Amino acid sequence: MNTDILVNDFAIRSFRDMADEDYIAARMSYRAQLVPQFLWLSLQALEKYLKCILVLNRIPAPKSHSLARCLKALEANRKFVVHLSDVAKKFIEYIDTLGSYRYFESSYYTRGPELVLLDRAVWELRRFARPLDYTIKLFDGKKVEMLAHELKANEVAEKRSPHKFYIIGGRLEKIIGDLRHPARQPFLWQNAYFGKRPRKRVRLSTYSVGANSPLAMHPEILDEVRRYVFLPDKVVAAYRSAS
Repeated sequence: MNTDILVNDFAIRSFRDMADEDYIAARMSYRAQLVPQFLWLSLQALEKYLKCILVLNRIPAPKSHSLARCLKALEANRKFVVHLSDVAKKFIEYIDTLGSYRYFESSYYTRGPELVLLDRAVWELRRFARPLDYTIKLFDGKKVEMLAHELKANEVAEKRSPHKFYIIGGRLEKIIGDLRHPARQPFLWQNAYFGKRPRKRVRLSTYSVGANSPLAMHPEILDEVRRYVFLPDKVVAAYRSAS
């Protein structure tokens, strides 16, 4: 089988499909007020969408969980620009800052609308997580480069109701279509960006939560803790300067 087809299949199934499921799990965590899990799963989803885009366009993905590094790799791509709103960019920066700490090495906070911001960031980014730069052959033998057409479809989607944008064969689209799927309800709950019908507003019981990391409260224990567990260099450097 064609290698390009197989690599695209890998990118979609190993990254985009997994990102779709991480995204739903992040929504479930937010609703349950499990903030660290929401932050981590949001990072996982956004990272995988970004790496799907990179692989589909044959751009080497950074060996890192850093969303900033993935975005930088995409920005260096000269084929096209991944258009993101300022709101989505700011949310991605927030998740990149707080979402990588799985062991409460850093303090965290939410201010209330994070679920809506996640939905928006996923919708904006996911549009690009599909084959864009490919060629089709018409009945008359003429070949058509599809990149400009696919990018135009993404641009047009910004002017329409978000729910009208549809990725053929997408994991989220399959869940929307399966009325009995157990993930369907938590996925579509108060979701303004995905579903079968448009939603002009959502009603959420927003909450603001924050917690200080044990290391933030007592940086003097840093060296003792490091005797038993690994801490990333950036965490060690931050608490060194604070102690």
